[in-house]
Amino acid sequence: MAVPPMHSGPKRADSSQPSSRGTWGSKLGFILAAAGSAVGLGNVWRFPYVTGSNGGGAFVMVYLLCIVLVGLPIIVAEVLIGRATQRSPVAAFRALSRRGGPWMLVGWLGVAAGFVILSFYTVVSGWSVYYAYRAFFGGFTNLGASEINHMFDALVADHTRNLGLHALFMAACIGIVISGVRSGIERWSRILMPALFLMLISLAIYGCFLPGWRKAFDFMFAFRFSQLNASAILEAMGQAFFSLSLGMGAMITYGSYLSKETGVLGAATSVVALDTFVALLSSLVIFPVIFSFGMAPSSGPGLVFKSLPLAFAQMPGGYVVAICFFSLLVFAALTSAVSLLEVVSSTFIDLYGWSRQKATLFTGCVAFAFGIPSALSGKGFFLTWFKSHLSMSYFDLMDNLASNWMLPLGGLATAVFAGWFFRADHRDREFLVATKSTFRLPWLYLVRFLAPIAVFVVLLNYTGILAKIQHLMR
Repeated sequence: MAVPPMHSGPKRADSSQPSSRGTWGSKLGFILAAAGSAVGLGNVWRFPYVTGSNGGGAFVMVYLLCIVLVGLPIIVAEVLIGRATQRSPVAAFRALSRRGGPWMLVGWLGVAAGFVILSFYTVVSGWSVYYAYRAFFGGFTNLGASEINHMFDALVADHTRNLGLHALFMAACIGIVISGVRSGIERWSRILMPALFLMLISLAIYGCFLPGWRKAFDFMFAFRFSQLNASAILEAMGQAFFSLSLGMGAMITYGSYLSKETGVLGAATSVVALDTFVALLSSLVIFPVIFSFGMAPSSGPGLVFKSLPLAFAQMPGGYVVAICFFSLLVFAALTSAVSLLEVVSSTFIDLYGWSRQKATLFTGCVAFAFGIPSALSGKGFFLTWFKSHLSMSYFDLMDNLASNWMLPLGGLATAVFAGWFFRADHRDREFLVATKSTFRLPWLYLVRFLAPIAVFVVLLNYTGILAKIQHLMR
């Protein structure tokens, strides 16, 4: 469906105009920054334990199919919207839709999702900083399972330490974002991402020499379809969606800094490939350790903060491996958190003309304040009151709100807009820059039909509605 031409809005940032928004210095800068946004705790922490909980190889195959057929079309749509308007999510949807129309709300939903996730993501990221610190000072040496479990439980319940780590990590994000697109985000992405890849590859090579490597490789890539059920397929679809940072405006924002001469499909494909590479290689780092020391691959969220430290305490060279692994976790968390803060900050820059310094300091401090209850959710009022009234802690409430509602709704609406409501001639012109025309129709069909249906099913599954429908149909 066609929409009227873009109406006037905030001036577009380009090379001929000084702007506090900025642009990427190169295509590589965009790819590293966008991959850094996608590569986070979801890849290094969540993907391995979700894979372990769903039988391994068959789950991985479905995940890869979902990445190509669902994740890639939506990430192309988001980058396309950002690059076409060179604006952050709210301003981008306002520019591409009718004045007063509902689509601007999709932009606000993405910004709100990024803000909510940032508020508690820095708390979890702070745990990674603490574990990296403990690893550096040999904190896992000679510790048993009960002691390591107590270490994590004590950390979650320690209000002072959690607040301090939350503040430290948010300050690091503010420091990077406040420096600008090239001097801050791109510069640090060029440092952190290669370091992350180097540590990841080194740990994977180390894992090849562990006795559990063959079993881990077989677990990851042997397709045992008997272990694949409807629940695992839905989990694979959800993981593919969430691992790419879709639905939170990050790729629209990063796409808005992309050169008009850069092909969207090629750049987006590179980001997806790097993100998938990190997820798979992270599993080939973790599972050899797990199998070598007789642990369960289906250990759940405690896999990283409980199972692995115990293995590091027992393995030869575990001191060095622990430092590398938890440093890797910190780097992955930092690049993702930076993109979340950039989404919110760029909105104030575009809509209200704020300077980058003012927008970043304001949004970072507000997100920190909003995240304080999450940092205090391990013990006391924010645990007992919310659990007694809502059956979950404040931390879990924010996670559930963002992950199960805001992100799928944002991704679904973005796919529908890009496929049906983005003005056809404008969409095609942007898509075909440095891209062969043969790829346009497959992408358009995927973003119009398959991607929205898949995300809608994921939304129904994560909210529990699908289970209720299945129950009624029995």
